[in-house]
Amino acid sequence: MKTQYYAATSLDGFIATEDDSLEWLFSLGDLSASSYPAFIAEVGALAMGTATYEWMIGNAEKLTQETGAPWPYTQPAWVFTSRELPTINGANIRFATGDVRKAHAEMRSAAGAKNIWIVGGGDLAGQFYDAGLLDELIVQIGSVTLGTGKPIFPRRVLSPNLHLMSIQQMGTSMAELRYQVCKG
Repeated sequence: MKTQYYAATSLDGFIATEDDSLEWLFSLGDLSASSYPAFIAEVGALAMGTATYEWMIGNAEKLTQETGAPWPYTQPAWVFTSRELPTINGANIRFATGDVRKAHAEMRSAAGAKNIWIVGGGDLAGQFYDAGLLDELIVQIGSVTLGTGKPIFPRRVLSPNLHLMSIQQMGTSMAELRYQVCKG
């Protein structure tokens, strides 16, 4: 069982525009032709921050068209927030505040032998890293630049903490880098 941050980024290191748009990502490839289907099959619980959750709520119609439901996950999800947010009918969502360690213990229990996915954003993944709970970063780099936006991982991580495990080309627009987080 691993805690993994699986995310896409622009070539210049942004996961979303300043206004949390992901439109830049959708033209870069077919999700079913990526590592996502195999990845999500191994996920037993997931975590996301407020901006990611609000993006999903705001794009429920698009998600329904693509996946058949406004909430595309069957796994339990923890949404980290400091304010009250609306719920999504039929979604297994728990709202969490404070230190990620407490919620991580709950996620481990819910995930069983499967992995925990830190969906986003970058600062939430950084909080799991800071707490020593992040095991792997899986970063898909798209062939676009945004200039500004929400950074993929707003932390200073100096070598040898990340070990590059694999590189995979995905079509002509994406490359996937997989890093193991070395602890101790």
